[in-house]
Amino acid sequence: LVSVPACCSARYNLALLACFGFFLLYALRVNLSVALVDMVEPNTSLAKNVTSNVCPEHSSTINVPRNTTGEKYSWDADTQGWILGSFFYGYIITQIPGGYLASKIGGKLLLGFGIFGTSVFTLLTPLAADLGVGYLIAVRALEGLGEGVTFPAMHSMWSSWAPPLERSKLLSISYAGAQLGTVVSLPLSGLICYYMNWVYVFYIFGALGVLWWFFWMCLVSDTPETHRSISHAEREYILSSLKDQLSTQKSVPWRPMLGSLPLWAIVVAHFSYNWTFYTLLTLLPTYMKEILRFDAQENGFLSALPYFGCWLCIILSGQIADYLREKQNFSTVCVRKCFTLIGMIGPAVFLVAAGFIGCNYALAVAFVTISTTLGGFCTSGYSINHLDIAPSYAGILLGITNSFATIPGMVGPVIAKNLTHNNTVGEWQMVFYIAASINLFGAIFFALFASGEVQDWAVSGYHLHRN
Repeated sequence: LVSVPACCSARYNLALLACFGFFLLYALRVNLSVALVDMVEPNTSLAKNVTSNVCPEHSSTINVPRNTTGEKYSWDADTQGWILGSFFYGYIITQIPGGYLASKIGGKLLLGFGIFGTSVFTLLTPLAADLGVGYLIAVRALEGLGEGVTFPAMHSMWSSWAPPLERSKLLSISYAGAQLGTVVSLPLSGLICYYMNWVYVFYIFGALGVLWWFFWMCLVSDTPETHRSISHAEREYILSSLKDQLSTQKSVPWRPMLGSLPLWAIVVAHFSYNWTFYTLLTLLPTYMKEILRFDAQENGFLSALPYFGCWLCIILSGQIADYLREKQNFSTVCVRKCFTLIGMIGPAVFLVAAGFIGCNYALAVAFVTISTTLGGFCTSGYSINHLDIAPSYAGILLGITNSFATIPGMVGPVIAKNLTHNNTVGEWQMVFYIAASINLFGAIFFALFASGEVQDWAVSGYHLHRN
């Protein structure tokens, strides 16, 4: 099996376009949390939180003439919570149907229209906010529905595009776009709100999403067979590398699939990882502001730093994982388990440490950054293990694990908010402890029960042997 050079190849073009797609998806997802600060009347934003007086205040306010032409709404803290959470209620519904649909109609249309739909609803956000809070919540839930199909659709496409020994590389390039989207859109949304007006946050990112959709529809195809400009050598290389891995049966083997322990190992790891990820994503600015007395909004770059580290780590670990498998003959399961252990125990240790460094702001940022960065190892760990155990059903498997993994996005921040009523350091240490122990449990469970082999139920001949 001769490998085909990566440069300008159809599979790497797909990875890059997908990377831009996920970049925009995450930009569309996080821009509301930044814009919301400007959309709410200052006096109603939050009942003044009890700021802990453990740490001295240090804030460097630069007086720049700020644009204040945007409309303001009087939404209380609970309403804001609903607005921010509504996304996940849509998101969780379309995970499994997304994976199932992708296996039927192909990932290209599903992913394309998922991002296109999200972009269109983003463009409608300012109008919805004007019409009333119910409309805004509905639009956000619809955005969630659109984004819910994207990861399963992408996994489904990679099952026909990614040669087994290039899986970590190709998938890490495409999914790293999500981290980069967070990195760029957090500070950028802040600047747009500051110098222009919050409505442009939605108009600019929404328009970019529509533009991306045109390129995607023209340049991408579901399988190497149907691609217009792929070289003959590359098509043969991909097809021959996958020939024993894919199933031809039309029905989905639900029962053996749901009874499969390697699948549940991914579910537990995915849930645990996201618990920490979402808790940090939603509450880090609060922690910095209330405990460390540092306004993270003035410093969007510091809030974005952890995700930049994570992005770098995802790209690098993807290269390393495939190098270990291809050149050093490490088994797939060994690489997946090691990377998951590093990517979950590392963050747990640094997260707990972040709760114990008192008012040392630089150390807090460093620890949180290291914690999030090490999490990037998981992309080449449990995150693409679906493709190792059942390439034909990777989209459906990701739908299943991501449904469970969306629950922390809905529950985690609520629990953390309830634990930190008085914003004491002790309460926050509790939040970090819980996240770390969930991470630890997920890592150990995955290390015990994960597999790197294609499972019996996921290959064509499976039904023949049973009858």
